[in-house]
Amino acid sequence: MNSPGRDCARASEGLPTLHSGVMDMLFTMLGGKGMSGLLKTGTAVLTLLLVLPALLKLFVVTVDEGWAAIRTRNGKPIIRNRPQRRPTARGGAVGEVVVLDPGSHGAFPLFYWYRLIDVRCRATDLPVREMGGASGHQHRVHASFEWRPIPTGRDLRVFELDVVNVKERASNIVGAALRDVIRGLDGTELPHNDEINARVIAASAEEVRRACGVELVRVMVTGDALTDGYLMSTALRDVDRGAQAVAALHALN
Repeated sequence: MNSPGRDCARASEGLPTLHSGVMDMLFTMLGGKGMSGLLKTGTAVLTLLLVLPALLKLFVVTVDEGWAAIRTRNGKPIIRNRPQRRPTARGGAVGEVVVLDPGSHGAFPLFYWYRLIDVRCRATDLPVREMGGASGHQHRVHASFEWRPIPTGRDLRVFELDVVNVKERASNIVGAALRDVIRGLDGTELPHNDEINARVIAASAEEVRRACGVELVRVMVTGDALTDGYLMSTALRDVDRGAQAVAALHALN
């Protein structure tokens, strides 16, 4: 018959054996073959997580939405000098730059680098101008226009190579068209922005694209008022007319 004392003794004899087995396993893993296996496994994991993605970046160009990329060499855009061997819808013609649409593209050989271009919409304020209407009214006009680069080979060549300051050139074209539109308007109040926007875009959008390589999205008059000179001249004329009316009444009497 077993006593409680003998059971405790047997349990205490088994604990060192279990502890020594775990320690032996750890020493074996940290030994020559075990350490070598751990190093190989860790190196493989690091290669998969760090080295391979870095290598893929050398051969793959990723263009996000709202951006375009043009191929460059030595920092200058490459202009296509011969037709494509395999023509595509977005390939471009001779004399245009090579454009990459949003997505992932192969970048082999490695000496072809790429420049990212932001093709999202942006706004530019026009200088405050005093413009005369058809009936002689003079308006002080605050206006702005929204525009964005067009991601095609022809348009990006104009945008990148032919124009030094796109905003200034586009501002001059839009401002001239806005002046022509307001010059043909009657009355002391300008029409709604939708009407002005439609007229200015119809008059200048093609010229802006041809000269600057950008799309004219919208033209807005953000503020307008009759000029001080016009209000003063109108007041003086009204005063003169009042004196003439008084003189005419006296003459009748």
